[in-house]
Amino acid sequence: MPVRPRPRLRRDRQRRFWSQIRAGESLTEASVLSGVPWGTCRLWFHNAGGMPPISLVPPGAGRFLTIEDREQIAAGVAREDSIRAIARSIDKQPSTVLRELRANMFHQEYRSRAKINGTTRGPRPTRYNYSPHLAQRRADTKASRPKAAKLASNDVLHDEVSDRLKEDLSPEQIANRLRLDFADDPEMWVSHETIYQSLYVQGRGALRRDLTKHLRTGRTLRKPHRKPAERNTRIKDKIMISDRPAEVADRAVPGHWEGDLITGKLNKSAIGTLVERTSGFTMLLHLPDDHGALAVQEQMVTTMGRLPEFLRKTVTWDQGIEMSNHANITTALDMPIYFCDPHSPWQRGTNENTNGLLRQYFPKGTDLSGYHPEYLDFVANRLNDRPRKRHNWLTPKEVLSKILSEQENPPGVALTA
Repeated sequence: MPVRPRPRLRRDRQRRFWSQIRAGESLTEASVLSGVPWGTCRLWFHNAGGMPPISLVPPGAGRFLTIEDREQIAAGVAREDSIRAIARSIDKQPSTVLRELRANMFHQEYRSRAKINGTTRGPRPTRYNYSPHLAQRRADTKASRPKAAKLASNDVLHDEVSDRLKEDLSPEQIANRLRLDFADDPEMWVSHETIYQSLYVQGRGALRRDLTKHLRTGRTLRKPHRKPAERNTRIKDKIMISDRPAEVADRAVPGHWEGDLITGKLNKSAIGTLVERTSGFTMLLHLPDDHGALAVQEQMVTTMGRLPEFLRKTVTWDQGIEMSNHANITTALDMPIYFCDPHSPWQRGTNENTNGLLRQYFPKGTDLSGYHPEYLDFVANRLNDRPRKRHNWLTPKEVLSKILSEQENPPGVALTA
């Protein structure tokens, strides 16, 4: 019995898969939501270097029509809607719909038929038809044709880009610099996205995959990110930084903190960091077993509970899942926690700077679970005894001591013997 060939998955299913990846879903979730076997999804993801091919831009993300769009166009044609009305129904430009119909409308001429009951019918008028599925097949065929990558066909440009990548320049820096260095030679111009495609997408064939080690991230697969509007929140009832009191921004009032985790090898270990914004005073959270929400909650309540109440006004943290129990921390310390916007580390600038200093003592790629609490106190003291330019070379410890002294003996109040 002959074996039927396995049908090829339609490109709209591939687009659906890449749409889920771009929305930040995992491979498993994207496989389920797109209806494509997990093994096939994994193969697509690896071969594409973790980034969707240009020809598979997901629905709504570019100029390409989907099978759903084409079915809407067919319905509009059947209703004899205008071009503009059809374009509005699929949220596209009228010119896009017009080009689609010009390319895929075909006519059927009905010739005279045989005699029926002794009479012969004359020819029917010409009818114009639009088949969305035929149009989709044509578009898929056109999109899948082999195209020579610019970096693969231009050896001089290929070598120039490779050399600059080896100098640790980013693709964006290379693309813009080439336009300056070869202003009169457009053949030596290339977009940064083309460079990324050549690095990451298997089969583009232009640049060696090992050149990715010269990129800042060093990733061999491109990591998709969700757009902020598509990001599913993992922290319930969080209060965003936009609702934080205005007094926090100018650093004049002490008691406002910034916090985060620095992580070790494979993100399996971590140390919590807390920095007071006015003085720069640093405290470290010991997390030897795990850095989940409960462990961070217990350490924060214990460590910050030793502070006087006037030094526990607010904490600003990023949107890490370790702060899922923020409501419990707020209740225990009577101290609200505010969350930064996604991908906005400058909103915790003091903490980011401190974490950079801490890497001298806790290098990246090492196991942080083995450090004893006494060593964490030693490192914190090192940072707190470090003179700071913004304090006219006073140390954070000296600035905080001055704040505590003023709180106990306010200016203008006579001291009694």
